[in-house]
Amino acid sequence: MEKTRLVVDAALDVKAEEVVALDVRELSSFADVFVVATGRSDRQVRAIADSIEKAAKDAGAPPLGVEGHAEGRWVLIDLDDVIVHVFTPETREHYDIERLWSDAAKVALPQLAEGAQ
Repeated sequence: MEKTRLVVDAALDVKAEEVVALDVRELSSFADVFVVATGRSDRQVRAIADSIEKAAKDAGAPPLGVEGHAEGRWVLIDLDDVIVHVFTPETREHYDIERLWSDAAKVALPQLAEGAQ
């Protein structure tokens, strides 16, 4: 969960909204946690993604891949066991990742309890 906390902290540092971490270990063979966050604009989505990428690199766990950065509507960051989705509000609503993975338990993190959700 250390990497999840790192991701959440990095997202919140640049004012990400509606941050949710989902435990998908029992539901997925390719990840343990999905972190979903919202940025108010494509610029903020890119800033959130950049913050997460930098924090992961600084921690010695650079992303395996990043997709969608140029468009800034949905940036997907593959951190191996943690997959990060950063959306604009409209794109998040359209794809509704939380509904698709509704069987996943939410990860209780102190940062989320402080009003980030």
